[in-house]
Amino acid sequence: MADAVRTTCAYCGVGCGILATRTGERAVTIAGDADHPANRGKLCSKGTHLGETVGLEGRLLHPMIDKRRATWDKALDLVAKRFRDTIAEHGPNSVAFYVSGQLLTEDYYVANKLMKGFIGSANIDTNSRLCMSSSVAGHKRAFGSDTVPGTYDDLEEADLVVLVGSNLAWCHPVLFQRMMAARERRGTTLVVIDPRRTPTAEQADLHLAVRADGDVALFNGLLRHLAGSPAMDHGFVERHTAGFTEALAAASPSDPSAIAEATGLSPADLARFYALFAATERVVTVYSQGVNQSVCGTDKVNAIINCHLATGRIGRPGMGPFSITGQPNAMGGREVGGLANQLAAHLDLDDPAHRDLVAGFWGAPRVAARPGFKAVDLFRAVEDGRVKALWIMATNPVDSLPEADRVKEALARCPLVVCSDVIRDTDTTRLAHVLLPAAAWGEKDGTVTNSERRITRQRAFLPLPGEARPDWWMVDQVAQRMGFGAGFGYPLPAAIFREHARLSSLGNAGTRDFDLGGLAALDDEAFDALAPVQWPVRAGEPSGPRRFFGDGRFFTPDGRGQFIATAAPPSRPVDPAYPFTLNTGRVRDHWHTMTRTGKSARLSAHSPEPFVALHPEDAAVAGIGAGDLVHCDSPHGGMVARAQLGPGQARGTVFAPMHWTDRFASAGRVDALVAGRTDPVSGQPASKMTAVRLKRFPARWYGFAVARQRPRPVGADYWALARVEGGWRIELAGRHVPAIWRDFALDLLGGSEPTDRLIAYDDAAAGRHRLAIVRDGTLKAALFIAPAPLDISRAFVTAALDGAVEGADGYRLLAGRPGAGRPDKGETVCACFQVGCNQIRSLVTQGGGGSVAAVGAVLKAGTNCGSCRPEIQRIIEACKASTES
Repeated sequence: MADAVRTTCAYCGVGCGILATRTGERAVTIAGDADHPANRGKLCSKGTHLGETVGLEGRLLHPMIDKRRATWDKALDLVAKRFRDTIAEHGPNSVAFYVSGQLLTEDYYVANKLMKGFIGSANIDTNSRLCMSSSVAGHKRAFGSDTVPGTYDDLEEADLVVLVGSNLAWCHPVLFQRMMAARERRGTTLVVIDPRRTPTAEQADLHLAVRADGDVALFNGLLRHLAGSPAMDHGFVERHTAGFTEALAAASPSDPSAIAEATGLSPADLARFYALFAATERVVTVYSQGVNQSVCGTDKVNAIINCHLATGRIGRPGMGPFSITGQPNAMGGREVGGLANQLAAHLDLDDPAHRDLVAGFWGAPRVAARPGFKAVDLFRAVEDGRVKALWIMATNPVDSLPEADRVKEALARCPLVVCSDVIRDTDTTRLAHVLLPAAAWGEKDGTVTNSERRITRQRAFLPLPGEARPDWWMVDQVAQRMGFGAGFGYPLPAAIFREHARLSSLGNAGTRDFDLGGLAALDDEAFDALAPVQWPVRAGEPSGPRRFFGDGRFFTPDGRGQFIATAAPPSRPVDPAYPFTLNTGRVRDHWHTMTRTGKSARLSAHSPEPFVALHPEDAAVAGIGAGDLVHCDSPHGGMVARAQLGPGQARGTVFAPMHWTDRFASAGRVDALVAGRTDPVSGQPASKMTAVRLKRFPARWYGFAVARQRPRPVGADYWALARVEGGWRIELAGRHVPAIWRDFALDLLGGSEPTDRLIAYDDAAAGRHRLAIVRDGTLKAALFIAPAPLDISRAFVTAALDGAVEGADGYRLLAGRPGAGRPDKGETVCACFQVGCNQIRSLVTQGGGGSVAAVGAVLKAGTNCGSCRPEIQRIIEACKASTES
């Protein structure tokens, strides 16, 4: 058996360490690395099942030009020539790169160097613009640098943790469980500020269901409260900060009833929160996309930081503001200048001295002198022809950017679209003129940086398949072909890392936060063996856990932390034509646009189709029932999704996940609806607040099918595909009834052979039709049709793909219910151990599962990443309530 390779997870910004052990040509077992300080051996459901995503199905394995296979030389020569010619005719700002937090730091560095230093344009932006650029802007305004002050240990050392706009239990489960374990030990109080009652909010001591974009008013009110309380650290403010008087003056209104009106919170809850914050010295405020993805996201960040500056609670154990990033290397991208308004090594694009320093170090002919297009504006520049050649790396903007249909149309008109990607067929690669096959997770070699500034090696444990190559290599090759060979020609990622580290220490001497000078002399062997390390790593200084600003020294020109005057935005009037506010986000087991998680049957089990969550009273007014299909639209686009009803959704609001694309659903691209409104400081889109309307989708029939081969949903107005063990499942619906149901079924399911056994049930008068295709004693496919949403056990039917179908089994299958001796585990609750809701209900009703811990002891559910524990608790409570009634 091969030795385990230490690497990092491919998903969120927690940066979990992984032990990957190859067990076959494209097979690997995954375990958490107990020695990695971020996760200490724990993994979430996504990380646990990474081994299911390394297969080659759907991979882009060869360069392609205009949909035809090409050699690397032809593809790279074409990209270089077209970029060079476009620049010669239209100038350097006519070309652009759009990159990704999925890239390694070394990939990011080479791309940024080529665009900003040698092409001479800052038109390189990243999909991290969509998730954390408001934090970057807020940090720079307050600290003079994009610095995350604290460490993950602070979550375990705090007495109060405030989570703002973060469903940490689902989006960063390992961190959440670290925090919850510390809560058990030290009695930490947890406050969750979120419009939705999420699984995270269910675990809170206090849930503040703040009105959308009410965060500035909430924290301005807190600042005013702190200013009049003993918690105010007048000494710290006087010695180490500036701007307090102006910030306090802007923090209006001070009247509790006015704050309650602006936030949608009760005066009692406000008073309780303010008193908790004031009375607790060790307080960490963790924030994520609910803060950042807003037209006032930067002000939200600074309103939070203001409260920590006012109390001096920053940069010391168990206290400080903490931005949690969404992608595995969003932080690494910030380090190398991956955003259009940055230079590498946390140097400032608008500072001539910094530009000269970078130009001299790189030997660059023309360092960009002004910011480039930020993400939303970049694609508008593609749309109107200002950008004529675009290279998209490791991201899927046709699905992930706001006004996504507009992005799609812009790319369709662009003279040159280059995509370097892992997947052959995405909604974005379909529009590319040149496709370049990229190395995937498990094949890449380099570094990533997590949310606490910890750099970890991502190591390859699988060979490069086909002609796939690392992203840094592609950019390097194009740079040389464009005539910039003197600045490029890297042999290995280690050489790029050394250059990156040297630049970070150049002219630094402690004047900048980011410094890797202590790693600049690593040889290839030392780079290969590099253990996780948190920056700064200054030459001649010992490494170890680092916090910033506890000593009152900041990176602003005067060395003082800056209070920023922030004003609560005016409330937006409700548009009667679009009366609901749409909030977008993630689900527990999927990631981005599912190019990776969509390969895993286990990860697809918990949320197999797009949905819209809304309050039951709103649904009743709109004539929408649980399980109905809903058409949700805005002035920019529309989607169709399944209705999920629950009181955790505030009245007048809806939530829809971001993951579905045209590869997995007929109309699930939620970002087609999202308005392209952005924060004026950060340029980050407001993905949490789009006005929409809802109406019931007028389906005349509903269907569900399973099949060993991917179904072809021709003739269905709605469909949603998901992987299952041994095949696929698909939800269907239509406005028009097929003339012959059997023909529809066979076309959908891939046809039948003469030796197949067809088991059918038809009730034309009732609109119910069912068909199973059995081949060689096993189920090949099955379809269920009804005039209303189907009440059948999806889990049972799906499980039938793995078993024999003999005799009466076929008719039990068509009934959609298991027979004797065939227990139905129900829909998946725990993805890590594939435990279903019926298994949990059965245990509880039999007296063996009175608590989440008891369920875990018997079924293991909830004992790995813990993200299913809130759902387990709900099932337990429902069972107890049913018994008591």
